[in-house]
Amino acid sequence: MSGHSKWNNIKRQKGKSDAAKGKVFTKIGREITVCVRNSGADINTNTKLRDLIQKAKQNNMPNDTIDRCIKKASGDMNSVDYTAINYEGYGIGGSAVIVEALTDNKNRTAGDIRHYFDKYNGSLGTTGCVSYSFEQKGVLIIEKNEKVNEDELMMTALEAGALDVEVEEDSYEVYTISNDISKVQQSLESAGYEIVSSEVSFIPQTEITLSQEQENIFKTMIEKLEDLDDVQEVYHNVCLSYDDEDDEE
Repeated sequence: MSGHSKWNNIKRQKGKSDAAKGKVFTKIGREITVCVRNSGADINTNTKLRDLIQKAKQNNMPNDTIDRCIKKASGDMNSVDYTAINYEGYGIGGSAVIVEALTDNKNRTAGDIRHYFDKYNGSLGTTGCVSYSFEQKGVLIIEKNEKVNEDELMMTALEAGALDVEVEEDSYEVYTISNDISKVQQSLESAGYEIVSSEVSFIPQTEITLSQEQENIFKTMIEKLEDLDDVQEVYHNVCLSYDDEDDEE
């Protein structure tokens, strides 16, 4: 889920079961399939594909699995045709939620997503009902350690075209214009920085805080939505808290 600190969530993802990792591979595979069909399999001309391959590797997806996805999408025109669609709605406490999906059955996907909004005190809305309060930006995550000088990183990132660098508890989050993410990433990597995650995300312009009871309900709704096969990513404007026990699960 995409909330206040993406690196905190990445650490949680690393501890997930093999079954959960397999689901992540499946979702990335869908993205690669759609990308190759839309713009071809040449990473020199299809920068989106290059970004997705990087994303796959960051999630420890095997190279042969990535290659198979690309080859299958290039050659099998009779395989499942996925449509990209965003759903918007409100969670508990007036929270704003955007759900990105790739689906071969819009009615099934809409029904599944609506079910979890309704079950956890939310409501699925119409297109545009919450997206106006988000900005689409590239987000590059660099782990905070003794090798990274904060001032030097900020200078390098801004010179490469980044919009801003935010300092979190255990990471640096570099924000870019969505179309510039590959260019900025290449510049940072050339300067010796290790990018642990890179993606284009919906970033909330402001965040809200829920009561602990509301937050528990909200977290469950987000987890249920993320677990749906058709859902690629869930974005929201809630500043979530995670304790040490959460990180160990």
